[in-house]
Order: sequence, then structure tokens, then C-alpha cells
Amino acid sequence: MSLAILHSRALSGIHAPPVEVEVHLANGLPQFCIVGLPEAEVKESRDRVRAAIQTSQFEFPSRRITVNLAPADLPKESGRYDLPIALGILAASGQIPKQHLDQYEVAGELALTGELRPVHGALAMAIGIYQQNSAHAHRQLILPQESAVEASLITNAQILPAQSLLQVCAHLKGRQPLKTLPAHPHLAPDTRYDFHDVKGQLYAKRALEVAAAGGHSVLMSGPPGTGKSMLASRFVSILPAMTEQEALESAAIQSLNGQFKPQYWGLRPYRAPHHTASAVALVGGGGTPRPGEISLAHHGVLFLDELPEFDRKVLEVLREPLESGHITISRAARQADFPARFQLIAAMNPCPCGYLSHYNNRCRCTPDKIHRYRNKISGPLLDRIDIHIEVAALKQEDLMGVANGEHSASIRARVQAAHERQLARQQKTNQGLSTAEIEQFCHTDSESLQMLKQAISKFNLSARAYHRILKVARSIADLAASQDIQSQHIAEAIQYRRSESIQY
Repeated sequence: MSLAILHSRALSGIHAPPVEVEVHLANGLPQFCIVGLPEAEVKESRDRVRAAIQTSQFEFPSRRITVNLAPADLPKESGRYDLPIALGILAASGQIPKQHLDQYEVAGELALTGELRPVHGALAMAIGIYQQNSAHAHRQLILPQESAVEASLITNAQILPAQSLLQVCAHLKGRQPLKTLPAHPHLAPDTRYDFHDVKGQLYAKRALEVAAAGGHSVLMSGPPGTGKSMLASRFVSILPAMTEQEALESAAIQSLNGQFKPQYWGLRPYRAPHHTASAVALVGGGGTPRPGEISLAHHGVLFLDELPEFDRKVLEVLREPLESGHITISRAARQADFPARFQLIAAMNPCPCGYLSHYNNRCRCTPDKIHRYRNKISGPLLDRIDIHIEVAALKQEDLMGVANGEHSASIRARVQAAHERQLARQQKTNQGLSTAEIEQFCHTDSESLQMLKQAISKFNLSARAYHRILKVARSIADLAASQDIQSQHIAEAIQYRRSESIQY
């Protein structure tokens, strides 16, 4: 009898709990058994491992092989355990040494040729080893070449990339050591889009600048072709730069779905799901919980175009994440928590045909049709959106003129300065202020209070809307480098809640 133990990682939400891969060889009829709550793809690794070992010119032992993936109550999925299982079989059968296996954590899917294929969640695994006060930070992480690139974004990570089972075995035998992949975290500004391309729309640009400064959500209403989608796609270019921790969190979630690309490291995500998306696609789910669009947009932007065309039940699932910044997905056998601190940018037409209040007077929608159209969005969801603005149609002369707007870099500089003021004052953005913190940091004078009273009475504002006006006013004051909220800041914030085209 012989035993070999290797170390790997599972995925549970965005976390990567440690897994021990115990391989036991015993006398008896040849059998290959995997235990420890394996999913179907893990059970299928028996055939991949057998073929990979044989094509790599090793001997597959004709003995009773038992593989235990501990802890037994943690579900194991994906092909990430192929490589540690294969190494365990080779170590237990004496074909590679097992003295130093405790110095490594291993993950990788095997092709039948013995080549290594990438795995999902490599960055989450590296974070679990090197960034969560782990007792295993001394270990080196062996990964497929493609997965190792994203894992090396961790500053102090020790990542060993490999292309095949043979390379890993040569390293463990000391014949041809794998080279450690150097860490290369680099946060670059987002230059994919530029606000300079947007003609006119100064009011909408100002509202988006305020939203970027304080982390506020925005709903834009206007006729087709006024630039709502264009403004939303360029919104990411004026957001403050990501911190390294924010970039890691965002990249780790993208890695869970295999969507992370190293060239986008440090760039805030921009997600724009189609209006036919389901609730599960939006918030996440599945038998093995996977992150949805709101989590994939963590620390970035979620753009919902044609908002009333989304199913109302789908939109309602956004209410809690907008407040809490995270989502808990519960299934019969599993539960997973995913962060979802995103900025919602939504766009809608003012009526079914889209041309209500357009200067060409093309709209023929009846008041009843307009009411039914707008009623597709619930009042509680609208109440949670900080800024409501109208994006008017451009006049012909503005449309045909030369774009001469301000560049994103200039706007981003003001937003970054306002963002840093907020962090210095309250260690969070204005959007995240609690009720007690609003009273502490959003001081107003008597003139501003009187203005707020009139707004509450005239527009029937809820308590939540009142607090959101104060948060937006605080962001406007930060952009103006003002220590206190003044009446002009309150007046501008009220303008962003009074748009008649989206009032109910």
C-alpha cells in the first residue's frame, strides 16, 4: 500500500477553500474510484488522467486506486483536479518523488495528450493562498500556462506555469525546474472611450460627472438617437482609477467565468446585458452558483438599455443589491455570496414610440399608453436610482457640427479629486453613506433646508429620495471643493430628481 497527498483549491463563490487530494494505491482488482462529493466533470477525470499518464510515457498502475478530495462535504467541480490526481498516482506508485509535494498547490485540466488546459478561478486561488492571511503562503502554485498569467497579478505570488504533465514531473524530479512567473500588476487608465466624441448634451455630461464622483446610479430618458448609449459606454472613462484591491476583486469574479483578460487588468468592467436577460443571468445562479451580470460589473458599470423592455420581475431583483452591494444565491445544496457593488446606468424612451416631447412632434401615444409603458418600472426601483435626467434630442446644427466637448481625461481628474476628498473624510463614496453618516457629513444651512422642504412637498419625495438628494448634493460640493453643502448644490441635486418624463 502507498499514499500520496497533494494540495489544490476548490471554488465556493469568489473564495477558493483548500482541498487535499489524497491518492491511495492498494492491492486488489484494478479499480479507479474518486470520492469526496465530486461533480460529473470530476468523475470524468478518471479517463483523462489515465490517458494523459499513458501518453506521457508513464505506467498507469494496475491496482486499486482511491482518490479522496477532502473535505468531503465541500462540492468539487470542473477539471482542475486532473493534474493533482495524476501527480498523486505517479507519486504513490513511486514514479516521481513525494518528499516535497507539501511545498506546492496544484490545479490544471489534462488533455489526453498530457498537455495542460486552463482552469477557471486561477486568480481566486492565488488570492486564497497569498492574500487572505493564509498559513500556506509559503507554497508555490503550479498552474497551466494560460491560467498562470492572471494568477501572477498578485504582487507576492509564487506562480509556476507549466504546459504539460511531463514538465511538472520534470520539475518535481529536479531535472528541469519550472521558472517562476514574475508578478506584473499595473493599473492603467481607461482609454477605450472618450467623452469628447459626444456632441452637445452638456446637462447629461454634468449629471454623469456628478454620478462618477459619488458612485451614484443614473436613469436617462430621451428619444431614440440622442446619445444615451454613447454616454453610458463612455461613462467608464471618467470613473476614478481602481485601487489594486478593487482590481483584484473585479478580476477574480471575471476569472470565475473564464472571462478575465490580463490586458484589461485595472480597467473598470462595463456590462450591458440585452433586455431579454433572465433574473438568473442578471444576479447569478445555477446548480453550481455562478456570478451574474451585477457581480461581473463589480466596481464597474452595469448598463441597462431600454429599461422598460426588461421583464418587471427581472428588474425587481436589482433592488436589494443596489442597497447592499452584494448578492446571496441560495440553492438546495449550496449557497454562495458574490459582491455586486456596481454603478447602474439605465436608459429608456419617454413613451412607447420614443418621441414624446421631441421637437418634430412625431409622438401619437395616448396618455394611457404612456402610463402603461412607464409603469413597467416599479416605484421602489426608481426610488433607488439617485439621478434622473432627460437627454434631449440634438438640433440639426449641433448634430452636424464638429465635436468640441471636454476630453475624458479632464473630467476624470476632477472626479478623482472629489473621490479622494470623500475617502479622506469618510473612507467611502457618498453613495454608500448610511443615514447616520448623512447627518454627520451632509451639513446644510437654513436656506438649503427650506429648499428641501419645498422639494419634498412639491415632488412627493420619499425619505429615501430625500437622503439621496443629500448624497448627490454632497458629491456636487466635493466636485466644487466645498467643505459644506450650499444652496446651489442642493438646487442642482433636486434638478436630478424632478424630471417630469420619469415621474410617477
